[in-house]
Amino acid sequence: MSGKQDLESNDSTTLTSWKKYLLTDIDGDKATAPLSAYCFMTGFIDAVCFSAIFVWCAFQTGNTVQLGLALARLFNGQHDYSFHIADQQALCSLITFILGASIARIGDKMGCKTRAWLALGTLIQTLFTMAAAIAIWKNGQTSVADSRADPAWTNTLSFVCVGFMSASMGLQGIMGKRTNTQFTTTVVLTTTWCELMADPQLFNIRRLVISRDHKIMAIGSLFLGGFLGRALIDVIGSAGTLGVGTGLRFIISIWWLFVPGKTAKR
Repeated sequence: MSGKQDLESNDSTTLTSWKKYLLTDIDGDKATAPLSAYCFMTGFIDAVCFSAIFVWCAFQTGNTVQLGLALARLFNGQHDYSFHIADQQALCSLITFILGASIARIGDKMGCKTRAWLALGTLIQTLFTMAAAIAIWKNGQTSVADSRADPAWTNTLSFVCVGFMSASMGLQGIMGKRTNTQFTTTVVLTTTWCELMADPQLFNIRRLVISRDHKIMAIGSLFLGGFLGRALIDVIGSAGTLGVGTGLRFIISIWWLFVPGKTAKR
């Protein structure tokens, strides 16, 4: 009887230890690798979307301006009341991005910097990316558009794909922002460029400067993601590229479990 009680006690202790480990806040300064991978995924996913329909899944500034231009056409004297396919796709991206970002509210209850939420949230991004891959695989259309006037994706399944890609980026953006690091949102890097150029240590090459170096890593990772994403599209198409993206997101979700926790300040 005593042995059974000891076994139950050990199991309870192990479960408590795991729960404490998962609900511990990560140290943002030691999360450089997964945050760089987030930036990589921004370029990677946007390469798929922009190559096909010239709409961004992550850069919602462009989509917002595009919708403003669409509205302006109503007053240009030519009486163009049509809702162009590109504008429909931009609106789809913007709405689903917002919906994806709203899922990050779950992290507020679990702890937005805990290993548990960062792993779970990235796993949700993985499922969204997988859904996008399946949708565009079933779509059967080409992966690269010849011009803005002739997008490669035009049917209903393409909107499903764009929606899931944008939702994954919206969730990633909020999760990246909540880590409160030099990588900011990991989605839009215009501010990162500005802050980099304004950094007083920009030209100090004699030592490591986190405020500068992490921004450079974020920009470089996004560029690399866009480059490799576009290269893969030419080889395996949009569906295959998103399949690779699904695998990468899954690896990142596991990666968060091994980021060191924040130590208490003395």
